[in-house]
Amino acid sequence: MSRRPARTERPLAPTAPRRRPTAESSAESPSPAPEELNPASNLSKVLRQRELAYAARSSARTVSSSRRRSSPAKAAAANGSAAPATSAGNTSNSVAPQGRRVRPVAAQVIRNQARPSSGGLHPLTDGRSNAALRAYEERSLGAFDRIVPLLKRLSALQHESDFVAQAQRLALAELGHPLPEPVLETAWTSQLDMRTLFAWCVFEAYEQTSLGFFNDDPLAGQSGSPDAEAFDAFLLECGFHLLDITPCADGRLAHAIAYGLRLPFSSVRRRSHAGAMFSVENTVDRWVKTEHRRYREGLPNPAHADTRYLKVVVYHFSSKDPCHEGCAAHGSDDKAAAAQGLQRLQDFQQAVENSFCCGASVDLLLVGMDTDTDAIRVHVPGRDGRTDLEHWLDAREVYEDTRGLSADQARQRIQELVEQAAASAPDAGMVRLVARLIEHNLAQIDYVRQYHGGSYSDFGHAERFIGVGIGFKEIHLRNLTYFAYMDTVEEGAPDLDVGVKIFKGLNVSRGLPIPVVLRFDYHGAVPGARERAIAHCERVKLAIEACYSELCRQGLLHTLLTVRDRDRHVAAETVSSSITFNTGGGH
Repeated sequence: MSRRPARTERPLAPTAPRRRPTAESSAESPSPAPEELNPASNLSKVLRQRELAYAARSSARTVSSSRRRSSPAKAAAANGSAAPATSAGNTSNSVAPQGRRVRPVAAQVIRNQARPSSGGLHPLTDGRSNAALRAYEERSLGAFDRIVPLLKRLSALQHESDFVAQAQRLALAELGHPLPEPVLETAWTSQLDMRTLFAWCVFEAYEQTSLGFFNDDPLAGQSGSPDAEAFDAFLLECGFHLLDITPCADGRLAHAIAYGLRLPFSSVRRRSHAGAMFSVENTVDRWVKTEHRRYREGLPNPAHADTRYLKVVVYHFSSKDPCHEGCAAHGSDDKAAAAQGLQRLQDFQQAVENSFCCGASVDLLLVGMDTDTDAIRVHVPGRDGRTDLEHWLDAREVYEDTRGLSADQARQRIQELVEQAAASAPDAGMVRLVARLIEHNLAQIDYVRQYHGGSYSDFGHAERFIGVGIGFKEIHLRNLTYFAYMDTVEEGAPDLDVGVKIFKGLNVSRGLPIPVVLRFDYHGAVPGARERAIAHCERVKLAIEACYSELCRQGLLHTLLTVRDRDRHVAAETVSSSITFNTGGGH
């Protein structure tokens, strides 16, 4: 059978009206991005500045949102705000008690002087929601950031006669859990195995983070929660039955859903990929499953309902250092990141239209995010599907335009700005959704101004571990995880290679190992699914050890194998780890 042409004049199904430009764009795509990672900063700067993190966190206090502005011009330049759609909910967690954040492995740790915040929050910002999100961020990241300072203290004590007892007391006080005694008990015969201890502590912190996320729902985004149900209903009103978002795998976008866009995590299908270059084939498969469920179960709405599948790409850029701190997968070229993200979206749309009859199609949305301020820019599409790479709506400009209005006036003005920014006559439902995303992002701009002085001090990479596999529903914190989604190492090799290069600068350069958490979710209702997920973990682990054999041999790469039943709201289950301890005795 001959391949169906891209342009066919077939009748459009009422459930999925096609939205495609009537003429091909004449814009020329930028040259392909280089495959090799171009580090954001040289190694000596990382090593020199990493030690400033602890002192900076100890000496610089949080900038209060009510602090008076000393320079209106400067404050206006750094300003930003948003209205969250979700409350942070219960912020209790089983992680160690809250403490000051320390970034011992952060690249480019430059603490700005206490920059004055605005004279008040944006009228659409909920200060209580920001405070709750801040508490969750400090508590969760603090569990990881206290590891290196603790190990430094243990290094100075390792030859004391009561070292094991002292070490356990310190660990319980600082981290909230004991350390593995086999490592501590051998310190008197040789140097304390810091690499093993570091990886073990990172894995323990991850397990506690996962447990707290699923047990306590600190982001109030669990399926069935009031915020999730309200947003799901709003999404349908806008004409979309599913929101599928692919951010870049960069850890600086790990919080894009729950923080940057303030969306309930259960209302969004998220798959992160390096450069936001998602797999077209896999996404088509997920589209088929979504549409099949609508036909079979009428969920989230019946198949005859006039709604569409919305695919979103979130690329990123840096306002502080655009030539070095942008997307590594695109060579820190903002135009290339946007252009290739749009091309991948259009490839997905073309694949659906070419493969299925009755006018099957999807809607597309391209969003950029400044990793220094969390402000987004939206390339608002027209009703015909046209997207303009050269024009967008900047949330920072929206903030300044609406900060002096009442909440109702600000919402009305945002909608007007969205309509004006569209590439052509816009769809009313898309306008409503984009306006909501912009509104939410204003609160995140305020959040960064309140708690990070207007822009992040760690504007480079500062991830704590690499997440490999499929899952990680619980990861919604900036610079916590570098994602490498994959079924096989061969398939996900580019993503994983970028992550390893990043961690060679963050950890290996200082003699610390690369912590890799493997994760494969499974459907508990399917017989044998858990066992197959575990076997999948083992295969990928062996492939990683073969690919990075020298790092593993030196103890500079450790793995933790986990699985999770995606049909239940439960934490990840640890299966095994590369960290093992000899049990003496026997012949």
